Amino acid sequence: MKDRTGALVRSARVVRGWSQAELAARLHCSRSTISRLETGVRPLDHVATLRRLAEVLEIPPGMLGVTATVTVDSPGEDDVRRRDLLANLVITAGATVTSPAGGGRADARGGAVVRRVRDALLGTGARVEPIPPSRLADALTASCHDYDACQYDRLAEGLPRLLAGGHAAVGEPGGAAVLAQTYNLITRLTVKLDEPLGWLAADRARTFAESSGDVLAAAEAARQLAVLARRGGWHDQATEIALSAADAQELKDGGPAHTAARGQLVMSAAYTAAHAGDRTGMRELTGQAMALAARLDGGTLLRRNGGGFGVTAVRLHLVSAEYAAGDPAAAVQAARALRPRALPTVERQARYFTDVARAYGMWGRRDETLRALLAAERAAPQETRTRPAVRQLVGVLLASGRTTPDLRGLAARCNVL
Repeated sequence: MKDRTGALVRSARVVRGWSQAELAARLHCSRSTISRLETGVRPLDHVATLRRLAEVLEIPPGMLGVTATVTVDSPGEDDVRRRDLLANLVITAGATVTSPAGGGRADARGGAVVRRVRDALLGTGARVEPIPPSRLADALTASCHDYDACQYDRLAEGLPRLLAGGHAAVGEPGGAAVLAQTYNLITRLTVKLDEPLGWLAADRARTFAESSGDVLAAAEAARQLAVLARRGGWHDQATEIALSAADAQELKDGGPAHTAARGQLVMSAAYTAAHAGDRTGMRELTGQAMALAARLDGGTLLRRNGGGFGVTAVRLHLVSAEYAAGDPAAAVQAARALRPRALPTVERQARYFTDVARAYGMWGRRDETLRALLAAERAAPQETRTRPAVRQLVGVLLASGRTTPDLRGLAARCNVL
């Protein structure tokens, strides 16, 4: 149980829609204490503190390995129902954090792409027909387009064949570079779907990028590695990975695409600062990223790398960064500076609406949260119904107040009910 305490606390916090700083304020401790607890750096076995955690998060104390204290008054029926639902949501979310299988139910197409990609990474499952070497570049482009369009059914078919073809052609000219870019794409997908094998994909992306000498593929591999380090709670390491890669002389001496790669790495470091509670650092780094974007004269480059980099990408980044830093009002204000339909890909549009929903959820504005989630679903149904972050937010809405037909319908489509 102790090994799972951090994951369960994090899941319960996310289900409640709280930042680490907000939970810390309720427990009268520092945000860094919560971070260390959730990542397992600081194991927690003090019974009174565990009971207080359970009380604040409204989950059964037994989930944290302690018995409940005796109470005089019996809880009302609504309280029991709400706490049971929260507990079930935490168990589901905790499975997402701790289970190799990803835990919980999701959209069938999202589950299929995770299973197929996992088999491809581990060499298990049915053998697939590799893409011929002459078609690898086109197949990579097609898979990037499918990712941008949130077409998980097509990714489930195409990525395993692309990976097999890349390995078969790794000794041929350009083979290692294609393989590095393929692993970068897989890493982005696994990060989005909370698939733990993202670490394996990121390491392979870095290895093949270095062997190919592809500077841009290596920069993207470093960015994805920094993302994974941040998600593990290793903020110092994540920042060092991103900024060291951004300072590489090969990127500084390159053309516009290299400037864009530097900008994406700086944005990653800014987002890490936001998660670390360093709002000033986040905004300073975001300003640096915007300065790099301004050098591109309004263009958007590296579209394969999650929608690319440019002024609009930095503005979209600021929405999620302000939310992650604990300022939902600033996140919504940043969102108003964007026109979602002007964003370059369906995947970016879905991210916009999801980030807006999370900001409104943190703000406690339920109606706006639901409207943003429904907009995300209209833009990218496969993505919205699959992402663990969305499904947890839908669970929060179900558990925290009145329900509506729209909310119940979304919950059913996300397999939350």
